[in-house]
Amino acid sequence: MTRIEHLCVEKGLRMTDQRRVIARVLSDAADHPDAEELYRRASAIDPHISIATVYRTVKLFEDAGILERHDFRDGRSRYEEVSEDHHDHLIDIQTGKVIEFHSDEIEKLQRRMAEELGFELVDHRLELYGVRRSGKPQGGN
Repeated sequence: MTRIEHLCVEKGLRMTDQRRVIARVLSDAADHPDAEELYRRASAIDPHISIATVYRTVKLFEDAGILERHDFRDGRSRYEEVSEDHHDHLIDIQTGKVIEFHSDEIEKLQRRMAEELGFELVDHRLELYGVRRSGKPQGGN
């Protein structure tokens, strides 16, 4: 059983065969797929899965706090499993590749900025958008 399937059971969600396939596809994803890509991957496993089922399932998983939806300015909602380990995203606007990263320095700066403005930081999301400079190593998913 994948982590997503386990979370669904913990949260009392009814797990149909098609939801299990979608949960497994999401658990196996090394990228941040959109619903269309999830549909392509899931329907390769179970050709009876419809795009409507994929949309309903990702909405159900998102509402249950299992999936996080991202809108990386490309007109598509993309999904990833909610993670206990915080990370931020750098999006290559030429390829759409999403690179996950963590920076203690950025985290400290964000907390300090919130404090200077009279706030306690309780959550944040950082998305950086860029283009690759020539000669730099590639990374990400």
